[in-house]
Amino acid sequence: MADDSPRLQSEFRYVGFWKRFVAFLIDSFILAAIMVPLLAVVYGWGYFDTERAGFAGTWDFFVQIVLPAIAAIVFWRYRGATPGKMAISAVIVDAQTGQAPSTRQLVVRYFAYFVSILPLLIGFAWIGFDPRKQGFHDKIAGTVVIHDKVIKQLS
Repeated sequence: MADDSPRLQSEFRYVGFWKRFVAFLIDSFILAAIMVPLLAVVYGWGYFDTERAGFAGTWDFFVQIVLPAIAAIVFWRYRGATPGKMAISAVIVDAQTGQAPSTRQLVVRYFAYFVSILPLLIGFAWIGFDPRKQGFHDKIAGTVVIHDKVIKQLS
């Protein structure tokens, strides 16, 4: 497959910053639609009235940290994208082969989001400047986000 990667890479149509931002908004809305009712059931609506430092309890940590991580990695692994990326016809692939990334790459990609977040979100803004439209998390994990239609045409 390595012999095909230059041809594949030349046919990639990378998804840029603004489309990926729209996908992020869609995913955030879906997560909020799930997380808010769950937290309200567990802690009551008063949970949303107070400013809190830290987590309210185990369920708070599970719903806000563990659930989104599992959901993202499972969607990436089995669908190649989150619902937001699916809505914009984008898919995450291995940057070298154009194939589905390994589970290890996907886990690394998720936790590398923190690298993209920490320096004032510059790792996400970098998508707008990078020739391959990679954020820091993509570079660390060895992934790219491309238009799904290109993958279907190559199959």
